[in-house]
Amino acid sequence: LLCFLSFFLDGRAQVLLKQSQASISRRQTTTARIECIAEGIPNFQSVNIHWYRQIPSKAPERILYIGSGQAYYDHDSYRTKYSSLKKGPNVCTFSVNNINSNDEATYYCAYW
Repeated sequence: LLCFLSFFLDGRAQVLLKQSQASISRRQTTTARIECIAEGIPNFQSVNIHWYRQIPSKAPERILYIGSGQAYYDHDSYRTKYSSLKKGPNVCTFSVNNINSNDEATYYCAYW
C-alpha cells in the first residue's frame, strides 16, 4: 500500500511525501518499519519530519519529529516504543518496536 501526501508550500513549491506502508497490524513481525520518501524539500536533512499515529475514531496524535539527526518525542514513554532516522538525501524511516494489538493504527509522516 502506497500512501501519497502532497501540498503547496507558500504557494510555490510542491512537496510530495510517499510512504512505503500506511498501517500496522498484529500479523506483522516484532518491529515494523515505515519509509517516508520526500520530494521537493530543499535541505531535507535539516527540516523537521513529523510522525503521527491515528487510531480509528480518535484524533491524530503526534509521536515524534526528527530534524538534523536527533528525534524529539512528544512523551518520554515513546522513546523505547518508536524511533526514527533520516537516511540519504530524502528518506526518513519510522520504527515501531515490539508491536502488539495496541499498536494497530494508521501511521503517517508530515512536513510543515
